[in-house]
Amino acid sequence: MEQKKLKLGWFSFSCCEDSTIMFTELLNDNWAAWSKLLEFRHARVLKANNTLSDIDVSFVEGAIATKKDRDELLEIRKNSKKVVAIGSCACTGVPSGQRNLFSEDDKQAIQYLLDRYGLEKEVLPIEKVVPIDDKVPGCPMVEAVFLKIVDKYLREFGIIPNA
Repeated sequence: MEQKKLKLGWFSFSCCEDSTIMFTELLNDNWAAWSKLLEFRHARVLKANNTLSDIDVSFVEGAIATKKDRDELLEIRKNSKKVVAIGSCACTGVPSGQRNLFSEDDKQAIQYLLDRYGLEKEVLPIEKVVPIDDKVPGCPMVEAVFLKIVDKYLREFGIIPNA
């Protein structure tokens, strides 16, 4: 009988992508075990052919800065059983959303950039756009919390037995 796998998505929005780098390093360290347990449905950092369907857990890094980001995040939520905010920008909106704290004068001074690049008035953490199921804080993400959440969902979705 073929091993059931946890179907994952990894997505990155406005941020420095340090958690994505950390994630790829964790894959290096855990590949022998994880390759038998995880199926990457969507992970641009790992593969060219991605799908946004039938995802058990989507890990979302970064803050939402554009309408396009918002629409994509809504689609991710619709196609995922669980959504996990990864890193400070996804969890709190900052540091990517530093401009939210600008003075009115500074906001006016950068308005032409927001218009030119189609940026929203405010940068948002993902839970201000969609419901989330878990958070992994930190910039980059806290490795121990991420590993604990991966283990939690491996058990919850029946991929490995509960301890």
